[in-house]
Amino acid sequence: MATVKMIEYEEASAEVRAVYDDIMATRGVDWINNFWKVVAVQPALLRRTWEGVKEVMAPGAIDAVTKEMIFVAVSVTNGCDYCINSHTAGARKKGMSDEMLAELMAVVGMANQTNALANGLQVELDEAFRDGGRS
Repeated sequence: MATVKMIEYEEASAEVRAVYDDIMATRGVDWINNFWKVVAVQPALLRRTWEGVKEVMAPGAIDAVTKEMIFVAVSVTNGCDYCINSHTAGARKKGMSDEMLAELMAVVGMANQTNALANGLQVELDEAFRDGGRS
């Protein structure tokens, strides 16, 4: 259960409704999910968060399904059940298969394991990696 009252469309201020309308138009849906209804308790936060999501998830050098899969991977690592489920649904809608999800989870698990080992053992960074492999 949310720690604040969700703002339903019918109860929303004009400012919140404008963001809700943009969310629905951008996503091609006729409903607002619970994340946005909770964030809407602070209209400026709602607007700022939506604008950030819309910008980052817009078409770019990384394709839409990969962006959703990255969101899933980070959500798994952060332990956000809501985000895992909502972005898994988004990734499936954009073409992610069960096999892709399983492989993604294998990569997430391995990355978390090797990250923990590198951090715990305080592995010194190789010179070849210092500039992100640009040289």
